[in-house]
Amino acid sequence: MRRRAQPPPSPLPQRAGIDPVRLRLPPDPEGAWPDLGDYLAARYAGTRGAGSMAHLLAAGRVIGPDGRVLNAQDPYEPGAYLWFHRDMEPEPRVPFPLSVVHRDAHLLVVDKPHFLATTPRGSHITETALARLRAELELPALSPAHRLDRLTAGLVMFSVRPEDRGAYQLLFQRREVHKEYEALAPHDPEIALTLPRTVRSRIEKARGVIAAVEVPGGEPNAESRVELVEERGGLGRYRLTPHTGRTHQLRVHMNGLGLPLLGDPVYPQVTDPAPDDYRRPLQLLARVLAFTDPVTGAAHRFESRRTLQAWDDRPGWEAGSAR
Repeated sequence: MRRRAQPPPSPLPQRAGIDPVRLRLPPDPEGAWPDLGDYLAARYAGTRGAGSMAHLLAAGRVIGPDGRVLNAQDPYEPGAYLWFHRDMEPEPRVPFPLSVVHRDAHLLVVDKPHFLATTPRGSHITETALARLRAELELPALSPAHRLDRLTAGLVMFSVRPEDRGAYQLLFQRREVHKEYEALAPHDPEIALTLPRTVRSRIEKARGVIAAVEVPGGEPNAESRVELVEERGGLGRYRLTPHTGRTHQLRVHMNGLGLPLLGDPVYPQVTDPAPDDYRRPLQLLARVLAFTDPVTGAAHRFESRRTLQAWDDRPGWEAGSAR
């Protein structure tokens, strides 16, 4: 089997813990782009990046693999690589700390707060767990073994060394990590809903659409175990055990049972709060990660030290008083 050639190393350093953007120029059999500036203008046309790319080129901040500054007038070279740092407006600080649960030479496990993205995406670049940890712990090669939604709090695993990354990511791909979540949702004892139960359905999410949907009658691709741990005052504390990892899986399955999670801005209705609206966080917590370490052979079981506010302080949570 032919192995894909590895791209050359970046000539640009990280900035604020973020790798520079790497772009490989695609084939141009029809000669549509006589020079680099034409291609980048076409690629980013109609987006916020159009003006930014023109500025980066003019300022000499687009770099080729040999460290050479590239100009808009340079000939277009299909297959060539280039690098640049995005121009970014300052991001509002997510005012909640990350805490380290475990750290060794190979593995880092942290307890992520609500509202902090795991990895750079969209408008969240420097205010992400990955960027913060790379900078604060001086671990420039740190990479995530999996992802946790920005709105979900709890345990996230990172690989410290690039050579170990594949082994840890493979744990999740092979479903060899036991995961437990804690969630708060309504509970009405008069509604006939037998728990515990295993929910299986087909979940699909269209690109660019916020909410995922369950497809009636579709071949199941998502499975979750739902258990009621405790209830009081019309509120239930649930243990959720996902056996697959579809986008928003637990939130979709709970909503499908008529148990939408407290603070969910998507299910059952998209409310689209501002990114810096930290009131009433989603009451979902990645509580447990358990697995055999593929590098050291150690048996690990990690538990989050966080709690869900609405269980002990529902008035404070409803009032938007973050603790």
